[in-house]
Amino acid sequence: MNSTEQTSNRPAALEGTHHWIITVEQPGRASLTIDGSCTPGLGATRRDVFRDVKAFAESKHPDLRGANVVFFALESNQI
Repeated sequence: MNSTEQTSNRPAALEGTHHWIITVEQPGRASLTIDGSCTPGLGATRRDVFRDVKAFAESKHPDLRGANVVFFALESNQI
């Protein structure tokens, strides 16, 4: 299963302050790339967001629970 999925088609005004992308892979079996936006809570770290995003990906695709993360990006959602 190779797939790309967008987690939100919301208007820009409703997007979070940060955009994230994660790719996970079960070597030789499956991979997944998804993206979305979020607004981290006060005092949240990049690591906190990474863990939340990975948990989100695993909740949406349980067959990839425990998969290797091969890419993660978290950036400001402003241009």
